Amino acid sequence: MDEVNQKKAKLALIYMAIIMALVFSVWQVMLNNFTVEKAGFSGFDIGSLQSVREIPGFLAFTAVFVLIILREQTFAILSLGLLSVGVLITGFFPSNAGLLITTFIMSVGFHYFETINSSLTLQWLPKNQAASFMGQVIGYSSAAGLIAYGVVWLLYKYFEMDYIWIYTIFGSLGIAMVVHLWFLFPKFENVVPQRKKLFLKKRYWVYYLLTFLKGARRQIFMVFAAYLMVEKFGYTLDEIAMLFLLNKAANIVIAPLLGKLIEAIGERKALTIEYVGLIIVFVGYAMVESALVAAILYVVDHLFFGLAIGIKTYFQKIADSEDMAATQSVSFTIDHTASVIIPITFGLIWMSDPSLVFYAGAGFAVLSLIASNLISRNPEPGNEFIWSAKKVIA
Repeated sequence: MDEVNQKKAKLALIYMAIIMALVFSVWQVMLNNFTVEKAGFSGFDIGSLQSVREIPGFLAFTAVFVLIILREQTFAILSLGLLSVGVLITGFFPSNAGLLITTFIMSVGFHYFETINSSLTLQWLPKNQAASFMGQVIGYSSAAGLIAYGVVWLLYKYFEMDYIWIYTIFGSLGIAMVVHLWFLFPKFENVVPQRKKLFLKKRYWVYYLLTFLKGARRQIFMVFAAYLMVEKFGYTLDEIAMLFLLNKAANIVIAPLLGKLIEAIGERKALTIEYVGLIIVFVGYAMVESALVAAILYVVDHLFFGLAIGIKTYFQKIADSEDMAATQSVSFTIDHTASVIIPITFGLIWMSDPSLVFYAGAGFAVLSLIASNLISRNPEPGNEFIWSAKKVIA
């Protein structure tokens, strides 16, 4: 890809990330309050809903078959459109069954987009720029989320707008932006033709393991950390929106710096920092009795997400160029193997003792710390993990 098209491709990736952040942020920030206030959800109900939300992620491996008939870029744009439709209709169905259906529709779009977007990013960017660019994209996404949370807070607190209208406004905005995106950018050619079949490679096993553990940890954060704020500490929608605003504001500044940090110190050290921090955060969740301390833990937890870029750039460094699309599809399924199981099973644990959920999260972080230290100091094909030096395992 020449320099001009690479610049356009970067802008396209940023625009797609902004659309996703705007629309999904609204769904996410209102979910817990919407389910509790409008649908009367319990901890088990929210766990069940989140398990359904993760089913499309578990089925993300099917993306490689869709690519037989659709270009990756086209597939990503259509997925953003489906995400927007799912968010638009959410407010019209404030019931258990209704939310299961609308959430599934939204999630299909979200997970297919995330799968293809990861593949395109790794294909379109040089290895020496990937981490810093991903950090920048998180910054732009955070700015878009910041705007979304701010508007939600304003519409709810000062205009007393009902959930149904907020969901409708942002879903419609997402659809309009997707149409604009479709006509704004040219169709970019992939640098290397991608393999359109499923496979696993032994030499990628550390990447697969890190991906699986990341999925388990993420679910505990996304499902139960936010729910802790509402159920235990009584945070209202406007207070949750302000907390999310703080998260996004911090990420605008911190995420690009984390991308540069990964390029400077390498994936192994960066991931070690992340997992040590997460162990402390999860133990903190289990023990916290202060609403303010819980909020601080939530913000710190969210900031560590930026260092997870290191898992993707580690794969980019060790992988064959033609493996990007298929492996990203498979990796999303690996990521969501735990994601489908954890919300509903941990929802039952939550009803008995919420602290056990977060102690389990600390356990996953410990396992991640061990796995991250299997990464070679200079990962490349044939030197993927610490005892693989210059010995390629097919």
